[in-house]
Amino acid sequence: MIAQCVEILHIPIKRAPLSEPCYLDPAEVTAILAQPDRSTLEGMRDHALLSFLYNSGARIQEALDLCPEAIRFDSPSCVRLTGKGRKERICPLWPETVLLLKKLLERKPRAPDQRLFVNRYGEPLSASGVRFKLARYVKTAAETEPSLQTKHVTPHSFRHATAVHLVSAGVDITVIRSWLGHVSLDTTNHYAKANLETKRKALEQVSLPTTAVHQPSWKRDASLLAWLDTL
Repeated sequence: MIAQCVEILHIPIKRAPLSEPCYLDPAEVTAILAQPDRSTLEGMRDHALLSFLYNSGARIQEALDLCPEAIRFDSPSCVRLTGKGRKERICPLWPETVLLLKKLLERKPRAPDQRLFVNRYGEPLSASGVRFKLARYVKTAAETEPSLQTKHVTPHSFRHATAVHLVSAGVDITVIRSWLGHVSLDTTNHYAKANLETKRKALEQVSLPTTAVHQPSWKRDASLLAWLDTL
């Protein structure tokens, strides 16, 4: 059946409109990050994880594979992420994110080569578990940010938000590509197209055409008009 399978694989995929990536506005990110109860170890972990996702733009599995040895806590703070194809990239960390990670390690010490984000039994978190917890936080956050009710928010939405907010801040698209670990620049350009704020700023820089108050010079030149009458 190999020959028939090869023929099936050569059938081109039907073209369809590409949907814009679902990303979160800054206010929506703030509302979601405010939901975990940071007085508990579980809430502290969830808050640190979601903040890290937004800061680094990491894929969920990249974040769940994070070990303390991959984090540089001294200034300039950064993290080494291992993405698709075992490719490594370095992402800067905000001081606030570093502080959250430090406090989490103080409450839940981990060896340098152990996973940082674990459950109550010390086992690494799963992506499905994070999606489940995030859905609960989004549902609660939607009470203060109604726009969240119409969005399908997943851990990957934080990666989209990071990309779009970097574009909005004027960061060069090639820098964003390196930040997110994209193989193709076309993938990064997709976020530039989706960013309405950037489009609005670009539109504001385009001045409206001014209406001519004076007549054109050829209409003010009597000799030119007289010559045209002779033609």
